[in-house]
Amino acid sequence: MAKNLLILVLFLFFFSSCGEYEKLLKSGDVDAKYKMGLKYYDEGNWTRASTLFEQIIPRLKGTGKAEEVDYKFAMCYYNMKDYVLAGHYFRTFVATYYSSAHAEEADYLAAYCYYKLSPRPQLDQTNTLNAINAFTLFKNKFPASDKIEEADKYIQEMINKLVEKSFINAKLYYNLGKYKAAIVAIKNSIGDYPDSMYREELIYLKLRSSFLLAEGSIRQKQEERYQNTVDEYYSFVDEFPDSKYKRDAEKIYNEASGYLTKNQEKTKKNKS
Repeated sequence: MAKNLLILVLFLFFFSSCGEYEKLLKSGDVDAKYKMGLKYYDEGNWTRASTLFEQIIPRLKGTGKAEEVDYKFAMCYYNMKDYVLAGHYFRTFVATYYSSAHAEEADYLAAYCYYKLSPRPQLDQTNTLNAINAFTLFKNKFPASDKIEEADKYIQEMINKLVEKSFINAKLYYNLGKYKAAIVAIKNSIGDYPDSMYREELIYLKLRSSFLLAEGSIRQKQEERYQNTVDEYYSFVDEFPDSKYKRDAEKIYNEASGYLTKNQEKTKKNKS
């Protein structure tokens, strides 16, 4: 009996609360919405708080309450993990209240929202680049911030993601058998990220792509392309003399140089 009574009381309280909230939404009482918005915010009811804040923000412009409400409005979306809107409102806040005590935190969280929106390496990396740029700008604006170390960590994480994306793209051309495009993509990847953790594999794949391109070429282009393969081999073993790919690299070299030797002998014989 007592349990049923408790459920009934909670049920009535819930619907009474909903009724008061719905009534407040329809009212024009800015002050009441402001006070209840702050109450919901403090309780962690981000949906109700943000809804009330959104209604009164236009009415509070130019008042002493505007800065607080704008900041907490952005925080509502951040706490709801809506990083698209949270980032937008944090950036708007910083642009509007650049001297605010909350400006540093809002600027950092705007960058962090880009970080949270950064997808896995296989997908478009626009938000990854946005995160790097936003964290870099944050560091320049707030060089004494206690968030600098975290910002550096996130920047490096995003750079590593771009490196992996570049590697995946280059390797995709190789896997598809598009060796000419693979060579170009690998050169671009190495040029963009010379200290890439994938450097050894990329240079090996450039050697192998060069060989396979020569092997599948028409006869008139083979000599030049096999010579390119030999040159790639020397570059590879010079940089990675103890590479795990060394045995395969030597096999490629032997086949490419063997072709060149036979072709040169054939040319000499025809001339004589």
